[in-house]
Amino acid sequence: MIDFDVIIVGGGIAGASLGAQIAHKRRTLIVEAEDQCGYHATGRSAAFYLESYGGPQVAKLTLGSNAFLSDPPSDFSERGFLRRRGDLHLTRDELPELPPAIEARIVDRAELERMLPGVRPQWRRALFEANCADIDAAALHAAYLRQFRRRGGEVATRAKLVGGEYLANKWIIKLADDSALTASLLVNAAGAWADTVAESARVAPIGIAPLRRTMVQLRVGRFGLKNLPLVDAADGSFYFKGETDNSVWLTPHDEIPSEPCDAAPEEIDIAIAIDRFAQVVDWPVEHVERSWAGLRSFAPDRLPVYGFDPAVPGFFWCAGQGGFGIQTSAAAAQLAAALLLGEDAPATVAHVDPAAFSPARFNS
Repeated sequence: MIDFDVIIVGGGIAGASLGAQIAHKRRTLIVEAEDQCGYHATGRSAAFYLESYGGPQVAKLTLGSNAFLSDPPSDFSERGFLRRRGDLHLTRDELPELPPAIEARIVDRAELERMLPGVRPQWRRALFEANCADIDAAALHAAYLRQFRRRGGEVATRAKLVGGEYLANKWIIKLADDSALTASLLVNAAGAWADTVAESARVAPIGIAPLRRTMVQLRVGRFGLKNLPLVDAADGSFYFKGETDNSVWLTPHDEIPSEPCDAAPEEIDIAIAIDRFAQVVDWPVEHVERSWAGLRSFAPDRLPVYGFDPAVPGFFWCAGQGGFGIQTSAAAAQLAAALLLGEDAPATVAHVDPAAFSPARFNS
């Protein structure tokens, strides 16, 4: 059996970012069930940086990630990962309430018509969140994996965990090909499969629920869309953003319960997305250029889970990152790495209370 200090299950944004933080300190292996890391949620995200998303606790991690995403260290990337876009939170009635420390301003109907030409009359006003940005998620994920490997980390793909047991202060895990590995610490960064991995390792699940989100790329009869703000409903019923000069990425903001799987869109959800879009702007819909779906996984309280399992030694949760795993990845990885290795948290996350994200909160 091959021995490691840390085995991370899952090579998406959670596992890759945590691995990049610890690989130079502990001999670390990422085991990924698919042919490539980031095949599921990470590779299918619309990937934007939105400080108001996820509530006040998540906002702390998002804000703590900003400097890294905007201007990363030169040995990590030669360029930043954010492209400023701004976000219009549309409303027919009351303006949404954003978490503290999030900068936003009110946009009245006249300005809204200038910022979003063709907006239908029922949308009376909006909040504009200027710091919203696109994230180059593929480049960011690749950079985490590159740093992980450069620091000595190893990646095994097509390596599905099917069993695990903690014996004599060490994890013995079994893979689907009947090979076995050992490690002092086992990290569950398996996204939609987090509870499944826990059960395979004889750890009680905590209720990580995969929810399907549908995305559609529409070609429309309107030009000049690429640099428009992200547009979302204050009631959470849709968002869309310009992708090319005359196409948009659109979602009905659905969260449909699902088993962990290779998610695919359903025709009814595509139709709902288009119908909601048509109620926002008068742009003619010409063609569905493509559609896809991904799984966003949430803990019961919709906060991510970072910390050691309170009942099973050496089992560390890094899961439940919903739709904010990419935008929080830098700060979340720093927080998780400090908890995993028993070190002081760096200044960027020193103000974050780890108890808010601890798996122990589900035992109270």
